[in-house]
Amino acid sequence: MASLSSASVSLVRTPTHLPCFRSNHGKVQSLNRYSKTKTTHLSINSSLRMCSIAASDSPLSTSMYELSSKKVWIWTENSQVMTAAVERGWDTFIFSSQNQGLANEWSKIALIDPLFIKEGEIFDNAGERVATIFQVSTPSELKKLHPEAHHVGNVVIDLLDWQVIPAENIVAEFQGSKTTVFAVSKSPAEAQLFLEALEHGLGGVVLKVEDVKAVLDLKEYFNRRNEVHNRLSLTKATITQVHAVGMGDRVCVDLCSLMGPGEGLLVGSFARGLFLVHSECLESSYIASRPFRVNAGPVHAYVATPGGKTSYLSELKAGKEVMVVDQTGKMRTAIVGRVKIETRPLILVEAKIDANDQTVYSILLQTAETVALVCPHEGNRTQKTMIPVTSLKAGDEVLLRLQGGARHTGIEIKEFIVEN
Repeated sequence: MASLSSASVSLVRTPTHLPCFRSNHGKVQSLNRYSKTKTTHLSINSSLRMCSIAASDSPLSTSMYELSSKKVWIWTENSQVMTAAVERGWDTFIFSSQNQGLANEWSKIALIDPLFIKEGEIFDNAGERVATIFQVSTPSELKKLHPEAHHVGNVVIDLLDWQVIPAENIVAEFQGSKTTVFAVSKSPAEAQLFLEALEHGLGGVVLKVEDVKAVLDLKEYFNRRNEVHNRLSLTKATITQVHAVGMGDRVCVDLCSLMGPGEGLLVGSFARGLFLVHSECLESSYIASRPFRVNAGPVHAYVATPGGKTSYLSELKAGKEVMVVDQTGKMRTAIVGRVKIETRPLILVEAKIDANDQTVYSILLQTAETVALVCPHEGNRTQKTMIPVTSLKAGDEVLLRLQGGARHTGIEIKEFIVEN
């Protein structure tokens, strides 16, 4: 990774605000007339919102991201870590009380919110207490933590003997309170577990690292979760042809999440157009509901993954992430738990956006009643959610995700391409 110099910083737009860096003469250089207003000690300005996008009609749809902002404070003595954090919208930094000089030095480079640890408390630059910090190494010490014992708005917990269960206990203890609980995290993986403990997670994390990559990885995690703010634009397509083509190796994708009616995966033979393939959540006369499964298509097909990327179905394996999308374009990430590749009879489905369109979009699917494509969403009107491929015929309407067709390692690129 290239070195990040505090004297030469590339300013990157972030979802919350733009970082400001000071010149060597102490004058603020800003982007888009950005000006920073100091916040009170109960609302440090370093949060990124993460919201749920689970299907609103599904009782199975719950998420940690639906409640409140998640805050990130950085604890480091590395100027490159500071630079990377500020560029990504995290501008609250924790220093020891002996490190006032370093805080002053960094304040000349960037507009930051310095906080100082002194005798178990955290103070801002004006000397006001903004948080209490607790070191917890035993179950008895953990039991002493409860909301009524603290009148300050923020509590920072440092689990010296780091374990997942104590993090869950803390979330359970402080749920519903007005206290924002942070946990000191030594890695992005620890931070993620704190943010996801008991689904809703803690209110924030203190990332204590000296490695730039840790900041980049945590921001990439936030980016994936923030992706759920947006709805995908889905297009109505008309089926032009359906016919059997013979045997092929098809992929069943079993997720670590349950899906509801109207939800599925975006899959297609060509990246330019991905069909919304319905999950097997609906009951059938011949087989039980499997709401965790999408019978997605053959091994060569593309499937949508987080970050606007695609992956071949053959590349999916346990632990990878895919995008679950519903009829209205709401999306969420889900972890793959298992992939099954088996030889089955396949059916070719082709569609066009309109009759005059020269571009053909296609997908191959297993010929089975449990495999279906999602129909367009028509407001509040009662309508079909999906059509099984065994009932699909020319003239039927299904949902399609249109996007750039050229891909390199799953990333969309701009280049000339012809695919048939």
